[in-house]
Amino acid sequence: MIQNVIVDAGPLIALVDERERYHGWVRSRFSEIVPPLRTCEAVLSEALFLAQRWSAGLPAILGLFEKSACSLDFALTPNFDEVSAKLQQYADVPMALADACLVRMSELVPNCTVLTLDQDFRIYRRHKRERIPLLIPPDA
Repeated sequence: MIQNVIVDAGPLIALVDERERYHGWVRSRFSEIVPPLRTCEAVLSEALFLAQRWSAGLPAILGLFEKSACSLDFALTPNFDEVSAKLQQYADVPMALADACLVRMSELVPNCTVLTLDQDFRIYRRHKRERIPLLIPPDA
C-alpha cells in the first residue's frame, strides 16, 4: 500500500468520470493508496471547475472530501514565498498555482508520492534539484 500520496486535479476527475482516458488506471491506483490523499485548495478549485462538465461531477468530487478520501493539507500563506519562487522558476512551462503548491507540498510531506496525469511533473524539481516521486501513467 502507498502512503503519503499528494493528488493533482487530473486523477480526481479521472476517478469520478468513467469517460476519462485514465479512469481505469486511476481507479486501480486508488485501490493501492492509503487514504486520505493530500491536496491543496488550488487543486480542489481546478477539480471542481472541471467537474462542472457533467451533472454528477460536483457531488462526486465534493464527496471525496466529505468522506475523507481526500484532505486539504496545505496553507498557501505560510508557503507563499516558496510557491511564488516556483511559479517564477517554471514560468516558461508554464506552471499553474496548483502545480506549484503540489511541488511545495512534496517538499514538506516526508516520503510522499505525487499522483498526477500531468507530464510537467517530470520536469519540476523539489528542493531545486530533486526529482519528485510520481505515480503517473507511463504514457502520460
